[in-house]
Amino acid sequence: MATITFKVSEDEARLIRSRAKKERLSISEYLRRRASVSLPAFQKPRKVRCPHTGAMIFAAPEDQPPLTTESVRELLSDFP
Repeated sequence: MATITFKVSEDEARLIRSRAKKERLSISEYLRRRASVSLPAFQKPRKVRCPHTGAMIFAAPEDQPPLTTESVRELLSDFP
């Protein structure tokens, strides 16, 4: 089996370790699984007018759930 070595910052290392631990995986298995996830094709973001302010904003991708306060809290839960 091949070995891959790369450098990351202390913050990146902490984040990788934390996420691997949260998923109860070794760092190697966590990174293997992350690398094997196929990424969707890039789509240029659409702009829409905000119904509340009238400002032009980026529209959420149609295949994604809406962004809520709870989902933002979840995203930021392991942020230092």
